Amino acid sequence: MLVDSLDLAALPSASVHRLWVRVASDGLGQPECVPVMVARGGRPGPTVGLTVGLHGDELNGLPVAHRLFERLDCRTLRGNVVAVLVTNLHGFHTWQRRFVEHFDLNHHFPGDPEGHVAQVYAHRLVERVIRTFDALLDLHTASFGRENSLYVRADMTEPQTARMAFLQRPQIIVHKEAADGTLRGAAAELGIPAITVEIGDANLFQERYIKRTLVGVRAVLMELGLIPKRPLAKGPAPLICRSSRWLFANQGGLQTVVPPLREIVAEGEVVARRVDVFGQLIEEVRSPFGGVVVGRSTHPVARAGARIVHLGQLADEADAHILGREAGADLVTH
Repeated sequence: MLVDSLDLAALPSASVHRLWVRVASDGLGQPECVPVMVARGGRPGPTVGLTVGLHGDELNGLPVAHRLFERLDCRTLRGNVVAVLVTNLHGFHTWQRRFVEHFDLNHHFPGDPEGHVAQVYAHRLVERVIRTFDALLDLHTASFGRENSLYVRADMTEPQTARMAFLQRPQIIVHKEAADGTLRGAAAELGIPAITVEIGDANLFQERYIKRTLVGVRAVLMELGLIPKRPLAKGPAPLICRSSRWLFANQGGLQTVVPPLREIVAEGEVVARRVDVFGQLIEEVRSPFGGVVVGRSTHPVARAGARIVHLGQLADEADAHILGREAGADLVTH
């Protein structure tokens, strides 16, 4: 069914709906519509939204959404689950991260109805879909030529987002306040608790990450009262980072990143080596601080300014305000 905006109250309850929501039009004047699945509960409750493919090459969230809906019983569901299955239509069709005219769509929220192409598209997504949510799980992956751990970005000073982050059972949680320009930031400005879930690598379906993310999404639905609660088994405590940043190459060459994902490295430890086309060593890159490898480059060809490794600075006792001990106390083993 084609609609101009998501009107949950207009949809029959206790059933699943597959919609096309108009958000733009192409150069021929034809509508551009995002595919949206809605599970309307048989009883009232909150609306939890999932967004997939905000970068067009980030696909692991699709089977997460599909399997989630396969298991939902709308007769007992309280509230609504909404999945925007492909958020960045142009990127999805071209197998690319970016939107039209090379815009990174996740830098242009909440958008502008009178702005450029990415701002208009972002504005309509927010007004026609995102605004209906009471909580948001924004599902991402690494981009081409990189790999990610299963990690969450969340504002850990906010109790509800901290709880959502722990419920996802990630390997790593990076504390980061919702930034201007991101979908997570736009949701936060609307009072919608939101986290970003990074699910492995681009242009792939990775079963181990898909299964684990699905468990986390269902745990969030249980916590918010949409589906019946059941006991949650405890798992390893995630590593909590107070912040993170990428290291970049000073000059180009053929690059090998040394530490694997989730490796803890010391300040001064070699994290990458770069050689020239003749195989002669150009540089050994050393970590400027101790931390954990959240993500890393996998592509051997590195220009000057290329990404090397995404390092998280581990939180300690001085960061008690972001450790979220209360939020995750019943979920982790120590």
